[in-house]
Amino acid sequence: MAARLSSLALLLVLAVAGGRAAAQDYDFFYLVLQWPGSYCDTKQSCCYPKSGKPAADFGIHGLWPNRNDGSYPQNCNPDAEFDPSKVSDLLSSMRAKWPTLACPTNDGVRFWGHEWDKHGTCAADVFNEHGYFAAALSLRDQLGVLNALTAGGVNPDGGYYTMDQIKGAIRDGTGFEPYVECNRDESGNSQLYQLYFCVAAAGDSFVECPVLPRGRPCGNRIEFPAF
Repeated sequence: MAARLSSLALLLVLAVAGGRAAAQDYDFFYLVLQWPGSYCDTKQSCCYPKSGKPAADFGIHGLWPNRNDGSYPQNCNPDAEFDPSKVSDLLSSMRAKWPTLACPTNDGVRFWGHEWDKHGTCAADVFNEHGYFAAALSLRDQLGVLNALTAGGVNPDGGYYTMDQIKGAIRDGTGFEPYVECNRDESGNSQLYQLYFCVAAAGDSFVECPVLPRGRPCGNRIEFPAF
């Protein structure tokens, strides 16, 4: 009887431990910010959302749980579908700071739903749906990336800058150095596209990145297009 109880206790401990591991299957987040001018200045172009042309500022692409080995969880709870009514008080801010530029023109709900379904559901130990979107908006505002760039002489005017100029301006203005992702305009020029900042697993503060994404090199002549 004692041996049986001991076995049951061991199974319970393992079950609890396994549940905890599954509950937080990541080590940090990437907060990914996107420059709309670079999204639109490509062969595929873009479509403004139904709310109109977004402001010329960095918008949110997503808040993505990641692991220290470079892998990441995704689509963790198919039953927890995105419900716009749960973020009704955030929708105005989401339209302004988390806009969609995908075609055809739309209201953003599909984009936000994709981000929640693929990434947000994997951080359910920290955030419910409302908390996930509120945290991303708050983190984005804390950085003030565009102000940091312009204060460092890096302006979205179609000019070209080095990687050191871009990273240096952001580091000086925010205290953190992002991973810089570039895309190509219609002429094949490298342009500033997305910035990856790392956020602690609690989702409440920025940290130095334990691992960086893998991407095509930007080169050292990077366009910062107008929008």
